[in-house]
Amino acid sequence: MKPITWIGIVLVVLGVLSLAYQGINYNRQESVVTLGPVQLTAETHERIPLPPILGGLALAGGVALLVVGAKAKA
Repeated sequence: MKPITWIGIVLVVLGVLSLAYQGINYNRQESVVTLGPVQLTAETHERIPLPPILGGLALAGGVALLVVGAKAKA
């Protein structure tokens, strides 16, 4: 397979995942109090939102690359 086809497949997969999940969730631990050997931490849940337009553009770009790769093969 040509590299353009692989890039198209990766973009389609990333676009679909971006549209399905619409963001990246992660946990962050930070030290709140340190008193000698005792340390208190707080865990916060954070989210990096991904706009749906980003997923749509990745999906459309991937499909376009797959079409161009298929036409170049024929």
